[in-house]
Amino acid sequence: MKSIIPPFKPISILSLFFRGLTWTLPNDQNKIYLTFDDGPIPEVTPWVLDVLKAKGIKATFFCVGANVQKHHDIYARILAEGHGVGNHTQNHLSGWTVANEAYLQEIEEAAKYIDSSLFRPPYGRISPIQYAQIKDRYKVIMWDTLSKDYDASLSSEQVYQNATTGVKAGSIIVFHDSLKAECHLRDVLERVIDELLCRNFVFAVI
Repeated sequence: MKSIIPPFKPISILSLFFRGLTWTLPNDQNKIYLTFDDGPIPEVTPWVLDVLKAKGIKATFFCVGANVQKHHDIYARILAEGHGVGNHTQNHLSGWTVANEAYLQEIEEAAKYIDSSLFRPPYGRISPIQYAQIKDRYKVIMWDTLSKDYDASLSSEQVYQNATTGVKAGSIIVFHDSLKAECHLRDVLERVIDELLCRNFVFAVI
């Protein structure tokens, strides 16, 4: 008998230190929130947009500023097709390994190209000091469902299970429109969307 693969969930202890972080968006309308990190890039993001358009759903893209600079036409398409966007820093740096001032400058630089009050820290890593500096300007969006599509050690079936197991109204699901995640993403994204639509979830923009 095939074993059940448990879903990958965030480390809940972080929520004890960051009361203002958004891990889910509970609602009574069965809405869930599909998100994509690290783009836009021409190799992956247009395909993702094609899939979303074909399925008739919307998502939220947490964009890297440097990628928006290089591929502004794709960023413009994201907006034109009704998707949401968020700031994911200029160069995808971890808040745990860079000085506070440099990290805040990364966010400000990305804000020149990404007009949004949403922020997601790369790798989910942000320090209390960094959070305190941005919390009045940004709503910091985390997640409760991480596909781990970037992990080459996982099978596509594991990624599929990660993205669909335990999803509930208000869940925030993370995929990546990146080269590292491309293989798994192309294998499972449409299946994941179809499965969640079959459960009568409504995909909404954050």
